[in-house]
Amino acid sequence: MINQIKKINLNHSFIFFFAINIFCILLFKFDNLNISSILCLFLILIIGVSHGSLDHIKGKKLLRLFNLKSIYLFYVTYILISAIVIIAWILLPSITLIVFLMIASYHFGKEDTQFLINEKSYFNQILYFFKGFLIILTPLYFHFQETIAIFKLLLIDNETFYSSLNFIEAKNVIQIGIFCSTLSSIFIFLKNFEIKKFVVFLDYFSILILNYYLSPLIAFTFYFCFLHSIRHSISLAIELDPKSVINGFKLFVKKALPLTILTAIFSFIALYLLNNSYNLDSAILKIIFIGLASLTFPHILLEYFLEKNEK
Repeated sequence: MINQIKKINLNHSFIFFFAINIFCILLFKFDNLNISSILCLFLILIIGVSHGSLDHIKGKKLLRLFNLKSIYLFYVTYILISAIVIIAWILLPSITLIVFLMIASYHFGKEDTQFLINEKSYFNQILYFFKGFLIILTPLYFHFQETIAIFKLLLIDNETFYSSLNFIEAKNVIQIGIFCSTLSSIFIFLKNFEIKKFVVFLDYFSILILNYYLSPLIAFTFYFCFLHSIRHSISLAIELDPKSVINGFKLFVKKALPLTILTAIFSFIALYLLNNSYNLDSAILKIIFIGLASLTFPHILLEYFLEKNEK
């Protein structure tokens, strides 16, 4: 099954790499092409969020490991953690954002790479972090002011925070971080070498190209939906039916649909409420990034406890 996942992910990365190159060329040639923030929200709600919509199934598995039967305990805990993240963002936005970016870096790096690495070690965890850190650093490198503007829309109103970012930009810290991310991809490729690991460089250049040509929101949407989420969804589909990826994907869609629809409903309720105080684009940015943070924390905790206790 591991070899099957490696082969499918390599093909997926090839397709994604060529597709975004063609898209960026068209965007460069026809500069009137425009992708609205509402389309980004739809893509994230339909494709992006769905890759975590089997968490209730994983929650049942975790409860069985602890000899607990009530699925309501899982739902209450999951929702409570999400609510705590939102409250923390309102009360301590700068700290919560930094923690979220660090955790997201590790999460992206791990889920995009772990199918290539068999052994578990602290060094590999560091490699995961720096590989995923590229997703955070490239918008800052190519679109610094635009990324800062997004931070400001996310309730970050802390002069010390922005002074630190300006210091980081002036001292080339971002470039150093990108260099470390490049090294991590090289280490992953060379460690227990096999040609299928070339996927790390396809992903690496795809992220650079996306952030060079596209705005931070659009670049993140393309990465999150069409690279990160689809890759994770394919892995889940193979787990559901190792013999048939197509049937496994049908099962995945069927099982993921209820929570995906529920998340979309709550998101549009929040959009309606926020639109009374903010313009549409600002409200959408808040829902996308604060909403993703509130879902990412319990999702990662679930993965961590499940992996730890399944040992």
